[in-house]
Amino acid sequence: MCDTFASTIYYSQNPSETNSDKNLEIIKNKISELFNLKNINFLFGAGVSSDSIPCMKEMEREIRGELSGDSLKLYEMIETDNLEKKLNVLYSKKHYLYGIKSSNEDEKKQVEELISFIETQMYNKINIDFSKKSQSLELYKKFYQKTALRKKELSRLNIFTTNNDLINEKALDTLSINFNNGFGGGLDRFFNPSRFSHTLSRKIDSNLNKYEPIQNMIYLYKLHGSISWIKDTGCSLFNIKEVSVTPGEEKTGTDYVLIYPTPLKQGQSLGSPYADLIREFQNKLLLSQSVLFIIGYSFSDEHINDIIYQALASNPSISIVIFGNYGDCPILKIKDSRVINIYGTLSNGKNIHYFDYIVDELLPNIDENLDKQMLESFISEFVNNHER
Repeated sequence: MCDTFASTIYYSQNPSETNSDKNLEIIKNKISELFNLKNINFLFGAGVSSDSIPCMKEMEREIRGELSGDSLKLYEMIETDNLEKKLNVLYSKKHYLYGIKSSNEDEKKQVEELISFIETQMYNKINIDFSKKSQSLELYKKFYQKTALRKKELSRLNIFTTNNDLINEKALDTLSINFNNGFGGGLDRFFNPSRFSHTLSRKIDSNLNKYEPIQNMIYLYKLHGSISWIKDTGCSLFNIKEVSVTPGEEKTGTDYVLIYPTPLKQGQSLGSPYADLIREFQNKLLLSQSVLFIIGYSFSDEHINDIIYQALASNPSISIVIFGNYGDCPILKIKDSRVINIYGTLSNGKNIHYFDYIVDELLPNIDENLDKQMLESFISEFVNNHER
């Protein structure tokens, strides 16, 4: 057990491992170096929003306490405390009951009602009132202020998240940062994965067809769906619509909200939009000169994990930076120098692998880096001209 008055900072870039106070400077320099790569990707898990939204374990405990009678009995028959796995089992049972001729209608109804209750409770706990729970929002805003602006010759930032909340969208809207989440349209916004290949550009020469990408642009991929997505068989090939959600308002309608706790849920999540989003994740990690920063993710989605492993097998130039102590995770056992593991506790009790410390202390400020690069370029050009 570590001395609570000493800093314990762990930095591992296999096969080299060190545990020293000096690691903090090494970590900052390494992250700053990786931010110069062409393709920057982040994978956010539940830990990133934990200041405002209860984790799955806590959510499961709260939902269990609100059940009674036959619903509680059915709920407790599922031999796991993992809420995602419970939903997975319930959806499997539902499809089994609908697939056999002798199915009991009362049993079908009971399963459907329990699924509906769990998902409604999840929605209500995820759809936070930002005026009352602003911690995570302020942190996300600070994150995007530091990272959104990139040089025009570099790719825009890609944010992949397993979270269903709307904190990313709220932060980006508040900062007036453009983002592409695969939805488009006017009054009705429908999903179309081809939109991820679109970019926002501005014309820089009125006489020529010359454009440059808008610098503050984010691509947002919600791998497990969102509380703002519903099924809609309207005017779209993909039948998924993005709707307006009032922060803090409880779910009252009957529209089915697309929340994917696990990749197996409903037996449909390998179709659209899940397969489309996973494919985008895979494609981005196969690009040369790429880095994936993993924050607050528990490695509980095997499809996502497999994509990461495939990227390591196929892309020699990729770097994977994992914030957190996941000693049992297979990716940390392969002894690959492209995999970097960072975690630790400072003498003041701060955890360096937590999102707040990463944002406040470890991430470079791209604005400042751009200013520095412009100054260095100007000085270099001035010196060269003077020498001539």
